[in-house]
Amino acid sequence: MPGTDGPAVIRSTLRQQIADALRDEVLAGRLEPGQEFTVKEIAEQYGVSATPVREALVNLTAQGLLDADQHRGFRVHEHTLADYRGMLEARSLIADGMFRDLAENPATHDDKADALLSVRRRGEEAARAACAGDLNVLIGYDLRFWRELSTLFGNPYLSDFLHRLRVKSWVCAVTHLRRWSEGGGGDLRGALWSRHTELVDALVRRDPAGAHAIVVEYNAHSLSLIERLAAA
Repeated sequence: MPGTDGPAVIRSTLRQQIADALRDEVLAGRLEPGQEFTVKEIAEQYGVSATPVREALVNLTAQGLLDADQHRGFRVHEHTLADYRGMLEARSLIADGMFRDLAENPATHDDKADALLSVRRRGEEAARAACAGDLNVLIGYDLRFWRELSTLFGNPYLSDFLHRLRVKSWVCAVTHLRRWSEGGGGDLRGALWSRHTELVDALVRRDPAGAHAIVVEYNAHSLSLIERLAAA
């Protein structure tokens, strides 16, 4: 019945908007690992009822970004370096599957040239932000870059999983990156990975081995950087 679909759709949209906003708060460092809050506090902050807030928080908990405490509400999950290493390994496995499909079925990717140009533009923006050390802009474009790329080369279930995994890996990494840069360690210019367009170019050439090598270098660079900052 039309009368029952409307409110449900509105509530679902509001729940997703709140979840996205809170995720961005975590990525921006305004909600730090271990920070606690309640449904009531978030509802008052956004001026909405408790129901969509609770649903959003439960959703973020299922994604591993928050922890639920039955008596104290919710808190931002604290990831470890071991978590980060595991995320990078999982990301590599998914990427390898995408690139292997390109090698085994090149004909199925002939119609993706125009779409890859769009992905490349996202990569250009991400690379510029990385070179400038602009973490907020980089995260946004990097997530869009990998979401669009995985949509082209992977099945939708793996694409969605990879997106959530990349969000979690950024949440883990950003804690160390922001603490270092805002704590007087220096700016991030030149320290962040910026080979997005090279990866797209390898895929345009149908060079899965080249794409694999770039991703391996990316993960090694990311792990080395975060381990170094964590130790510092």
